[in-house]
Amino acid sequence: MPVRTVIERGPKGKRAVALSLDWIGWNRGAKSAEVALETMEAYRARYRPVTELAGMAAAFDEAGPIEVVEDRVGTGSVDFWGISFSASSTEHEALAPDDIERRITLLRACWAFFDGVAGSVSATMQKGPRGGGRERDEIIRHVRRVEILDFAGSLGLVVPDDYELISANLADLREQYVALMRAYNAGEVTKRMRSRTLPFLIRHTAFHTLDHAWEMQDKDLGAA
Repeated sequence: MPVRTVIERGPKGKRAVALSLDWIGWNRGAKSAEVALETMEAYRARYRPVTELAGMAAAFDEAGPIEVVEDRVGTGSVDFWGISFSASSTEHEALAPDDIERRITLLRACWAFFDGVAGSVSATMQKGPRGGGRERDEIIRHVRRVEILDFAGSLGLVVPDDYELISANLADLREQYVALMRAYNAGEVTKRMRSRTLPFLIRHTAFHTLDHAWEMQDKDLGAA
């Protein structure tokens, strides 16, 4: 089967994103849709370890070429960040039970991949040409805070100050987040998100996790 892919363009045409609908987290941004698609294809091999962790490597290996199924204009954040911040046309309905479980399995694999990278790279990261950029622990802190306080928080998760930064709490927080995903999908969460949908939120969580995992790999000073 082709890899169903959405092109999301910024309103001003400065950047675009290519994102997979079925393999969540596999998406890349660039200055044009063409380059975004090329970059996404180039990351096929980098995404494969996630499918191994999810027990889906065989299915991923059988995936066909990238096929654009939707070409849309997103929010201004696409122009600024080169990141998708809105749901595609297929990401507005409740997910079937097998579909949400498949996505959760892939998300768990993204988390495991991130944790593995975080535990293997150098604490000091390679800096940009002007000396900017976060260190490893700052990246980890950023990912945890955004995921719990923003992403999971949009489903109703509330935690004490800095609770998400304590490593011993991480597994429990992720389980609470997953439980909220299932409850929200089943209509058991009465407060609904205004600008986000659940399929988008799961996909965006996976992307954010992988994007920073790959960032740490690319900036690892201990890499051969």
